[in-house]
Amino acid sequence: MIHLTKALVRRWLDVLLHIADTPERTAAAFALGVFFGFSPFLGLHTLLGILFAFLLNLNRVAVLLGVYSNLPWVIAPYYAFVTWQAAKITGHRLPPGFNAQIRTLFEMSLFQGDFWHQVITILKPLLVPYVVGSTIGALVLTAIAYPVALAFVTSRRRIHDIMTHHKH
Repeated sequence: MIHLTKALVRRWLDVLLHIADTPERTAAAFALGVFFGFSPFLGLHTLLGILFAFLLNLNRVAVLLGVYSNLPWVIAPYYAFVTWQAAKITGHRLPPGFNAQIRTLFEMSLFQGDFWHQVITILKPLLVPYVVGSTIGALVLTAIAYPVALAFVTSRRRIHDIMTHHKH
């Protein structure tokens, strides 16, 4: 009975995780996750990744690995860089006194309504560069992620096949 239960769990996980997917589909799932992880939808990236993984019937784990490739120490520099680059492209300028306003934010509590009002006031002029920059950045990183993931999955499968054939 326990063996039957393990078999059912394994089959359920195989279906849920798409273990038997082709390397191309697994790489596409990872690349989709990278897109959402670096997109302008910060804060919604996990939800959107899972939603699209189910809608497109892709490997959920591969999508989440892609989403979470945007690590905490990468988030701030990435969004600052792509927003800055897009501001140059779109002709947007930093508001006067921007640096001083940012410094003032660090003196305020996150739990005060005034803090969030200031954040919106400071960042509102950068909304277009943020959306443009992070969308372009996400597309570029997605275009890089797909072939890298495809090469990785393909090589791992080859190694697995070689190891499996040597055992038999």
